[in-house]
This record gives sequence, C-alpha cells and structure tokens, in this order.
Amino acid sequence: MYVSHLSLVDFRSYAGVDVELDRGVTSLVGPNGQGKTNLIEALGYVATLSSHRVPSDAALIRSGAARAVVRARVVRDDRSRLIEIEITAGKANRARINRSPVPRPRDVLGILRTVLFAPEDLALVKGDPDGRRRFLDELAVLVSPRMVGVFGDYDRVLRQRSALLKSAGAASRGSRGGADLRTLDVWDAKLAETGAQILSARHALVGALYQHVASAYEQVSGGQGAAHMTYRSSLDAALEPPSSPADGDDATPADGGVAPDVELLEARLMEAMGRLRGKEIERGVCLVGPHRDDLVLELGKLPAKGYASHGESWSLALALRLASYRLLTQHDGPDWVSDWGVDGEPVLVLDDVFAELDTKRRNRLADLVAGAGQVIVTAAVASDLPEQLAGTRLEVADGQVTRVP
Repeated sequence: MYVSHLSLVDFRSYAGVDVELDRGVTSLVGPNGQGKTNLIEALGYVATLSSHRVPSDAALIRSGAARAVVRARVVRDDRSRLIEIEITAGKANRARINRSPVPRPRDVLGILRTVLFAPEDLALVKGDPDGRRRFLDELAVLVSPRMVGVFGDYDRVLRQRSALLKSAGAASRGSRGGADLRTLDVWDAKLAETGAQILSARHALVGALYQHVASAYEQVSGGQGAAHMTYRSSLDAALEPPSSPADGDDATPADGGVAPDVELLEARLMEAMGRLRGKEIERGVCLVGPHRDDLVLELGKLPAKGYASHGESWSLALALRLASYRLLTQHDGPDWVSDWGVDGEPVLVLDDVFAELDTKRRNRLADLVAGAGQVIVTAAVASDLPEQLAGTRLEVADGQVTRVP
C-alpha cells in the first residue's frame, strides 16, 4: 500500500497544492511553519477521519474558506482508488471513492492505513490516561474500521447517562429539577453493550501488541531495560473480588490477542454499574467503563510515567508506534479482526521525530523503518535525517512543494 498523490484545497495553510509521492522513502524538508505537518495531518485524516493535532475539524479549514477538500490516491495490489473528503464547518462531512459519493464518510476507513510518529507521542508515556486510551482506540479502528461506529455509540450513550446521573444527583441534594431514574436501566444496558465491545477489542489489542512492544523497545533503546504493558480496567476496582483470568477481565496481556468474551464483559459491566449506582448518583458521573481505564506502561518493574528518563520515554513511545506497524503488517491477526489481510501494510509517517532523538536512537529507528513500503518523513533541516532514509526529497516553503532533483 502507498499513496501516489495528495491534493489539498483550502486545508490548513494551503489554498491549493498537489503532491506526487513515491514508494520507499520521501522526505519533506523545510523551515518550521511552512506547512510540512499540514501535509502529514491531511494524510492522517484520510486514514482516520481525525486530526492528531486538534479535536475539531473546523481548525482544518483555511481561514476565510467555507470548506476544505482532501484527496488522496491510494495504490494497493496495483489497484488505485481515489479518496476525497470534503470538510465543512458546522455541517456533516462528505466523502467519495473514485468520484462516487458514499453514504457515510466512515465508509472510506480501511482503504488507507497510516502509522504516525510525532513529537506528541511523548505524551503516550508521560501524559494522562486519555491519550493512551485514544492510542488503543485509533489502532482498533485501523485494524477493524467497524469499531468507529462502536466508539461513536459509546460516546453518545455515555453523555446521555452522565447527564441523567448529574440531574439525579442534583435532585438528591435538593436542587431544582430531577430525573426519571426509570430510564437509567435502559442507559445502563446500552453502555454495557457498547462498552463490552470496546473492552474486548482493547484487551485483544494489548495482548497482540505485547511482544511487539517489548521487542521494539529493546531494538530502539539498544537493549537497555525491558518494556511491559497491561490493561487496567475500572471493572477491577468496581467488582470484588477482582475478576480472574477465567472471567475475561484479566489485566495480563499474554493472551496473544484473543478477545475476551463480549457477553461476559457486558454482564460484568451491568453488575458493576448496579453496585456503584448510589455513588454515581451522588457524584453525578459514570464511575465504571472503558472511559475510565488505562494502558499501564512499565520499564522493568517501575511505571514508565514518573520514573522513565527522557530518552527512555522516547524509546517507549517509539516502541508503541513500531508495534502498531508490525501488528498491522503481520500475515495473520486476532480472530476478532474482520478485515485483516497481508496486503494492508500501512504508510509510515515520521513527523519531525529525528530532531527529538540522540544520534544512536536516530540510527536505530531509521534502520527499523527504512525497509517499509512507503515512509514519509518531515524535517526542518536535511541534516536531521539519517543516511538510511535517503530517497525522494521535497522542499516545502511558502505554500509550495518542490521536488529536489
């Protein structure tokens, strides 16, 4: 899989630009603030329908424009497909495949897969749990695009249930208003139904990623320490005694990517919400579910957050991305992945990463990614790029992208 052409209209800083891309390594070189990351962001948007930089699509539209258009031609197995996404502020986005409209923008998901390395990745190790949850959820969508609908449904149910709990909590404290708690059972069931699918997918991903992360960390760090990861579920705290491996809520990720039973997880979520209902009404928030979970990262026997050095944190963040790439390119996958295939090697994107790394880590990372089908790298200066990533070079300046002979 590779992207042969990228076209933008009124996207970020670009009024219009067309970029031809090659297989192998392509580097985008130019001073900061010239639009390199905007090109990378556009590629990622085609793959995920979201930005790694901002939560709202409105910021993607060039100032003064009514809409933005991103087009990418994706080649896979000698078959070419043109994806076009129209982003309009305050309205539903629209998408086309080979010029034909599709019912929903999410129907383009799975045609292009990207794995992005970016400076923001350091937050995967040092930041809050929401970034690590997002890492797992974005990967889940890449390997099984149907999950985007599950995440959307869960978010809607969570908002509705949270509003009901908040209203009930206010009523119990004597404030005006109230809530019909007869509907809470309905929202409990819906939250458990969608939440169980997310929990099952996340557990399977952590299990499938575990050995890849350990191996990639050893390679990037030069064999300095061992990386471990576990999934910490809010169910463990809500249910006593803690669930056992047989219950499907095992935090140990050595299951090779086998998804825990969804029906069992659904029943346990219902049980946990039943036990916590009084506390949830008192506090006005949902206290159990995938929105309160965390991906725990460790180096040796210590949590990486708070203990890992800057270099160790970078090595671990890179290992998570490398593990994602390897998972997406392996020839077989967990049973829960419905559309796994050997032809889905993702496009690797490295956005200004090498400037953050010391020479040894630069070279190790370059060695690990240089053989990928398509690698797109950005750098402020060409000297930041390791020799292993010599290839096509494009200069980015003043809204123009120029191929260097």
